[in-house]
Amino acid sequence: MKALLSLIAFVSFFVASASPARSAELAAGDDAPDFSLVGSDGKTYSLADFKDKQAIVVAWFPKAFTGGCTKECKSLRASGKELRQFDVAYFTASCDTPEVNKDFAKSLELDYPILSDPTKEVAKAYGVVTPEREAPFRWTFYIGKDGKILDIDKEVKTESHGKDVAAKLEKLGVAKKNK
Repeated sequence: MKALLSLIAFVSFFVASASPARSAELAAGDDAPDFSLVGSDGKTYSLADFKDKQAIVVAWFPKAFTGGCTKECKSLRASGKELRQFDVAYFTASCDTPEVNKDFAKSLELDYPILSDPTKEVAKAYGVVTPEREAPFRWTFYIGKDGKILDIDKEVKTESHGKDVAAKLEKLGVAKKNK
């Protein structure tokens, strides 16, 4: 009987682990999960808005008004000229409310929007929030015009992230804007 219970527990664990609720980790080549999120500028941005038009960068960060997140956002602002050479829309994103991210963006004088996902639904779809981790991982997603993930940076360096994103866009062959 004990062996049967152990077998049932093992099979239950295996089935639960393989269930759709625990989606596989995203990787390059996968379709990017759709989103529709409010930006710090008050506009709503959806992945579908950029399909077949422009590549996208979404840089998730853990929490507004914290040291590392401040450095990362400032780095992207400082590299704006290099980033805007590419045919790309770029955003940072967090699970903070739109009001908090609006204040955070204003305090840093950002020239790009911070996307807000207070329900954490999109963050979960991207795997940056898990049952074990409520605050998003500091991961950056590069998404092609076709809506497929080109790359995921899971080792973001906050102080150089802007320059790193520009270098990655170049390496990935993201088109530059016509001058």
